[in-house]
Amino acid sequence: MRTGTVFVLVAFVILGMEMAFAQRGPHGGKGTEGVLPESTGGSEPSFLPGMVGHRNRLKSGDLADVSTLLVQACRLVPLNQNHLVSKVSQLTHHLLNTLQVIVDERNLDFLLAYTISAIQQCSSWTHVKILQALAALVYGNGSRCQKYLPDLLGKSGLLMKLSDLAQSDPEVRRAAVHCMANLCLSVPGQPYLEEPYQNICFQAFLTILQSPKSPDMDDITFCMLLQNALKGIQSLLNGGKMKLTQTDELGALLAVLKKSMFHGLPGINIEMPTVLYPTPLPQYDGRPPVKLQLPESSASRPTMNRKKKSKIKPRKIQPGEEEEEEESSGEREAAPVTGLGRGNLHEGSTQSPSSLAVQSLRLDGSGAAGKDGVSSPSSSSGWKRVSSSDSDYSDTEGGMQSKMRSYQAKVRQGALACFLSTIKSIEKKVLCGYWSAFVSDTPELGSPQSVSLMTLTLKDPSPKTRACALQALSAILEGSKQFLSVAEDTSDHRRAFTPFSVMIASSIRELHRCLLLALVAESSSQTLTQIIKCLANLVSNSPYNRLKLSLLTKVWNQIKPYVRHKDVNVRVSSLTLLGAIVSTHAPLPEVQLLLQQPCSSGLSNSDSATPHLSPPDWWKKAPAGPFLEEASISSPTGSAEPCWLIRLCISTVVLPKEDSCSGSDAGCAAGSTYMPSPMRLEALQVLAHLAKGYFSVAQAYLMELAEVICKCMGEADPSIQLHGAKLLEELGTGLIQQYKPDSTLAPEQRVPVTLVVLFWTMMLSGPLPRALQNAEHPTLQASACDALSSILPEAFSSLRSDWQILCITVLLGLNDSKNRLVKAAASRALGVYVLFPCLRQDVIFVADTANAILMSLQDKSLNVRAKAAWSLGNLTDTLIVNMETPDPSFQEEFSGLLLLKMLRSAIEASKDKDKVKSNAVRALGNLLHFLQPSHIEKPQFAEIIEESIQALISTVLIEAAMKVRWNACYAMGNVFKNPALPLGTAPWTSQAYHALTSVVTSCKNFKVRIRSATALSIPGKREHYGSVDQYTQIWNALVTALQKSEDTTDFLEFKYCASLRTQICQALVHLLSLASASDLPCIKETLELNGDMVQSYFLQFLKSGAEGDDTGAPHSPQERDQMVRTALEHISSVQALAGDSAKRAIVAFLDTILTVYSDSSGS
Repeated sequence: MRTGTVFVLVAFVILGMEMAFAQRGPHGGKGTEGVLPESTGGSEPSFLPGMVGHRNRLKSGDLADVSTLLVQACRLVPLNQNHLVSKVSQLTHHLLNTLQVIVDERNLDFLLAYTISAIQQCSSWTHVKILQALAALVYGNGSRCQKYLPDLLGKSGLLMKLSDLAQSDPEVRRAAVHCMANLCLSVPGQPYLEEPYQNICFQAFLTILQSPKSPDMDDITFCMLLQNALKGIQSLLNGGKMKLTQTDELGALLAVLKKSMFHGLPGINIEMPTVLYPTPLPQYDGRPPVKLQLPESSASRPTMNRKKKSKIKPRKIQPGEEEEEEESSGEREAAPVTGLGRGNLHEGSTQSPSSLAVQSLRLDGSGAAGKDGVSSPSSSSGWKRVSSSDSDYSDTEGGMQSKMRSYQAKVRQGALACFLSTIKSIEKKVLCGYWSAFVSDTPELGSPQSVSLMTLTLKDPSPKTRACALQALSAILEGSKQFLSVAEDTSDHRRAFTPFSVMIASSIRELHRCLLLALVAESSSQTLTQIIKCLANLVSNSPYNRLKLSLLTKVWNQIKPYVRHKDVNVRVSSLTLLGAIVSTHAPLPEVQLLLQQPCSSGLSNSDSATPHLSPPDWWKKAPAGPFLEEASISSPTGSAEPCWLIRLCISTVVLPKEDSCSGSDAGCAAGSTYMPSPMRLEALQVLAHLAKGYFSVAQAYLMELAEVICKCMGEADPSIQLHGAKLLEELGTGLIQQYKPDSTLAPEQRVPVTLVVLFWTMMLSGPLPRALQNAEHPTLQASACDALSSILPEAFSSLRSDWQILCITVLLGLNDSKNRLVKAAASRALGVYVLFPCLRQDVIFVADTANAILMSLQDKSLNVRAKAAWSLGNLTDTLIVNMETPDPSFQEEFSGLLLLKMLRSAIEASKDKDKVKSNAVRALGNLLHFLQPSHIEKPQFAEIIEESIQALISTVLIEAAMKVRWNACYAMGNVFKNPALPLGTAPWTSQAYHALTSVVTSCKNFKVRIRSATALSIPGKREHYGSVDQYTQIWNALVTALQKSEDTTDFLEFKYCASLRTQICQALVHLLSLASASDLPCIKETLELNGDMVQSYFLQFLKSGAEGDDTGAPHSPQERDQMVRTALEHISSVQALAGDSAKRAIVAFLDTILTVYSDSSGS
């Protein structure tokens, strides 16, 4: 500390002597950053080289005292000594950047006050150096500068004046903008700039980006000015969480960002409107179109040349060229970030296609990443960490051009980074309005709209900029499935206008075309990885079931060779893309054909991008094992040709790597004999996607995949084990789908049950039980529970009894786990097992499962309670199935006390969150349906039955989620099915009917209305509907509901209108078939008021099934006709009161309907 103090004092003594010898100050004029006044002859201050050397000798403990030394230095320099103020500012700037010093709050307060006063009092030629010091001081300290913000950013603030367009010195203006950008930089955990100051900075940055270059500003300074403004906006959007809610504000930002994206790009000179407005259509502007420079300058990258370069040895990096090793122009970064350097993708490559967007787009070259942000080209310390420094640039014209291209590329990268932050700060539906501004739907150039992100991907000479453009495009595509789902071009449109759906389809086709062109032309492995990830995002969100064939085929054939690329990240992303192809809208006929192609198809056209391919039969190596003979049994007929993708994935997972792990194989562990871990994980994910979407292809390899699963789950790596368990779950689910009653698969095409038993025997005798008991890895335990729940019921019953007992015992044990993830999975698995035919009549198992589920319903975790409620619903479904069997032993043996306990738990669960409530009310309905007369007669059941029904009534009426109310109406219908309950006489009857009639007439969701109408048509006797007034209320409500069956503002509900009318008509006919004489007058009165409307809907009800306009109809046309005739016969048989004309009117009404229907059917 003492040494440092003495050194600083000596340094300023030397400065004083220099001033004394000079005998004069600067004679006016403006100074520029890095260029000293005339009095010093333009040389560096003599103490700075010594300071750099002394810095290396400072002890680490002294760094915290540097701010104190700076304060002491400032105290020695009066503000009227311009030259000394300039030097102390230079010293402050240099030390804070070089030594990475964090200034404490007290010293910061003094230094800020000193610096601000210096700007106000010192000559203008010192302002650049003072602003550099100010930028270093405020970097990351914005929250601690609050009291100085009015002086800096107020209406007459220093930074606002110095950054104004009227500022005559371009270097001062750039330095002021740099200070503002550093002020906007946020530090996690600390308060951020207040909103008024955020808006001030945003408008200042926006104005800078909108303004053209002034005549007195050189191109490089202009580039650095743009970089700082872009970095400032990016900081506001990222750390400040600034929301762009105004359309004009967002549109203005997007307009300048699009213009900046193409700044200095050879061959492109784009003019943009001031504001971009959201519209699905291209926006036309009166400005000149894009100017194409032909022939293209040497800076753009011809495809042929790049192909040749990829075959020769790596060349030396040339000055100004944007290679991956290029560092930031700043001296201090805001935070450790992942760049695009070689080896940076590693394990992260297994993430979603846009997983690198957050990290790698915070590029070093974005401009103001450090305290020094963008340094002046002649600054003494601005390029110390840059591989291409000033000394690398020659003074020749070619050297200056390379330097200029480097700066222009950084502007483009900064604009793309800012655009990515903008994408993440606005809602996806808002972003979709600007789709056409950044994604072209036509290959022709000539307007601002056709210049898009793909233009940068194909034409930009910098691989880092190309990668930035691809990351931004990936962010746009991510989550765009709903927007792109409107695309359609399956038929030729020959109209006077282009429909919106066709325009979106054209954009999707153009994206495919450009990305595949970029794939062939790219030589940078890092950028190549981004292209493939962007393709995977495009594939995941495109509606191929509405597009013409061949898009996926082109992607499939072009990506095949890259699975053997020399770079592991390219190989991993290629598998990600293949996984996206087999998972999007599965199963697609086009993909089904691709999977059945000969294995060598597509691997023979080996172009310059595929020099590392092995012979065509490299993938044929398969793991040998004792179960491979069974695999041939499960092969469907006609699938003799093996699936190359499955063979590729299996070999990637289980075969040893072919050569030593290269430097790019980041996932290789030391001494590992297998492929890099990210590749194996991605291969397992592809296999899981295939099992889920194309099980008919995967089933041919069932036993081979079983060996893969056993091998994976037996390894030490939990990630490999987890993906193996996920593959097992998907295979089990595929087998269950084949044996579902509604499956259209022919019996001979199913995997035989004997082979399924063999498959699960292999699993249970392998590492699966160990995974279930591996308490050190609860996520693996939970995944193993999910896998165990996917066993085929028919196969479970054929397993050895000890395997069955093992499964049940393990699941009941894991239901007591302290880990909530494991407990939820075990509860769900028990809910699956309780439906198995071989277990559901086992009273002891059902009782044990019920107790386990009821215990889970009390858990603190919402996820556990939700899974337990679902399982409780399944268990009560089992009770209903057992009740319908001829053997009454199950009902007699099932404990009444357990029933009471289940009812109480279900009532409590019905008051929980919607996730729990929806299944709790389902369970309540089933339990009330299951109750036997022997139960209902007991006094302890009377109160619980009343509470249960009241819980259902309140759930029907509350404004909850649609699924909750639908299940409540369904449960109420189940209650009505129990003849032992006093329906019609109990006090709760009127409340139940009132709730259902309220829903059927007024609920916004038509599915809930349909379910309530269904419940109203369930009671089988007239006395169940209660009094005449109760019957009248139900009848009138149903007629009103029929009249309002088309009243909705939600277009999504219109598709349920026909089903709703059908169900209401069925309920009305049911009421007519039970009506008594005292009910007829109210029916007649309603028909007199609404007879024509009811008649027209009754005719639709009779015709709907025959004409095919109501696929959800519960009965055939013949059955409906019979229902109406039965109602007519019943009304005719009713003994009407003397003088009552209601019976005659109703009979005539029904007879007219049947006559009209018969006439229309006969014709």
